[in-house]
Amino acid sequence: MATNNSQHISQQFEQELQDIRSRVLAMGGLVEQQVSNALKSLKTADVDMARSVMEDDHLVNDLEMKIDEECIQIIALRQPTASDLRLVTVILKAITDLERIGDEANHIANKALNLKDVERPKKNYRELSSLGNHVRGILRDALDAFARLDVDAALNVARESEEVDEEYESFMRTMLTYMMEDPRTITRVLDLMWSARALERIAAHTRNLCEYVIYLVEGKDVRHLSVEHIEKVLDRD
Repeated sequence: MATNNSQHISQQFEQELQDIRSRVLAMGGLVEQQVSNALKSLKTADVDMARSVMEDDHLVNDLEMKIDEECIQIIALRQPTASDLRLVTVILKAITDLERIGDEANHIANKALNLKDVERPKKNYRELSSLGNHVRGILRDALDAFARLDVDAALNVARESEEVDEEYESFMRTMLTYMMEDPRTITRVLDLMWSARALERIAAHTRNLCEYVIYLVEGKDVRHLSVEHIEKVLDRD
């Protein structure tokens, strides 16, 4: 009887962990959609879409709070150890990064509202769209790596995040040139630069998600390490 009861408790615990992982992935999907819609609203001057991104922020915040509460209950009642404890710890960290990605999407949507009545350049923010597409891509890949617990995929995203950094720096140099050549563009360009900064922060939080995957699967803390160092730690060089 005691054995059956233990098995029942174990099955309940496994289901709780699976449920909480599913909630995190749902939160990730919501945040990914926010980023996508924010970028679309910026490119197309879609005021309604920009406002919807900002209005939906409470959904992300609510998910963060619910998942956080569930994790605390699991720690208090189940007292997880080893890999289970790593999973709960990673989830607590991941939802913080996802919430902040949502905040950055809000910042982009806010800039879209600022720019809705501003004369648009011929390229229609092509450089920012390119950066945005790159960031959206690595966020999607990071969430997929998290869902599949794929270390190699997570490592690829970490490599891509470094390319995003380079693209961001190039974009900022281009924007500074625009302002120097034509001071009339300063207001518009500053909003674009703040949007690019938000994308750079999204990429940084995305990389964090990949580091959590590596920690969860390999048990190795690779925060603050370069990709080259991570590859050595994981014996991937």
